[in-house]
Amino acid sequence: QVQLVESGGGLVQAGGSLRLSCAASGSIFSINAMGWYRQAPGKQRELVAGITSGGSPNYADSVKGRFTISRDNAKNTVHLQMNSLKPEVTAVYYCNADIRPKFSSIGYLYWGKGTQVTVSS
Repeated sequence: QVQLVESGGGLVQAGGSLRLSCAASGSIFSINAMGWYRQAPGKQRELVAGITSGGSPNYADSVKGRFTISRDNAKNTVHLQMNSLKPEVTAVYYCNADIRPKFSSIGYLYWGKGTQVTVSS
């Protein structure tokens, strides 16, 4: 059984920073791409940033230059450093990962339960 657990969300003032973390655990053979999505009230879930198994990142245009995604393959973790936060980034942030479980020949997309990020003005 594989699960993703996010941490690091919270309330911060505009201009502040937060660091989100996501740890994958369970019966894991390998992890391919990992990423962060967010969903604000009344809006669709959208990609914030992704990172390949080799460490190549990609970002939504709205967060380029302010957010940094990284991963630690040895610890099966992915992080999202968020700087210069604005109220409009308030949302629930979800971690996802393409994981191949042990004893499986294919990978599956797993999601965490989300962590709330609130930026006050």
